[in-house]
Amino acid sequence: MQTVICYGDSNTWGYDPETKDRFRPDVRWMGVLADKLGDRFKVTEEGLNRKTIVWDDPVEGHKNGMSYLTPCLLTHKPLDLVTLMLGTNYLKARFAVPAADIARSTGRLCEIVMKSDVGLHGRHPKILLLASPPLGRLTEFADTFQGGREKSKHLGETYKIVAAERGVDFLDVATVLHTSDIDGIHFDADGHHHLGVAVANRVMQALH
Repeated sequence: MQTVICYGDSNTWGYDPETKDRFRPDVRWMGVLADKLGDRFKVTEEGLNRKTIVWDDPVEGHKNGMSYLTPCLLTHKPLDLVTLMLGTNYLKARFAVPAADIARSTGRLCEIVMKSDVGLHGRHPKILLLASPPLGRLTEFADTFQGGREKSKHLGETYKIVAAERGVDFLDVATVLHTSDIDGIHFDADGHHHLGVAVANRVMQALH
């Protein structure tokens, strides 16, 4: 059985923009991914609302994705592939960082995975880097993400550069879905389905 870890924020956790609760496991994109991959694969969800990449959130706290990444990898080893989809929370006004720095931060996570020995036979697992789609029309989160919508339009191109520099697989999620019209940040059920199918295709190519 091959093992896939999906490491991300609220769109990996499965936040439903309509109910503000969590989508059912079979609706979340990891559930779709697991269904498409079949019994030869084990898909583990590691999503956390408001998770950051390398910098602590001065308001939320205890959300640092870099701090938790190594313990997470060691917990679930041996791993065949890790998907990384983080960065949306750095579009919040309080971080005041450009898209290029958000992408470089994700590159740090790629390096951690690549320097690890949590794959089979002491090797590192493969990586699929995902760039979150641009923010849509913001409603209840408009103040928190002030200025973030314009920056978000550059995540795809900057993440692609980082993926090429690190030699890891890349998927621009904007080619698969757009954020919900309800809050402009999270994915709706259709978006989760489309993403799960797209990631399944990439995983099967990587682990054929």
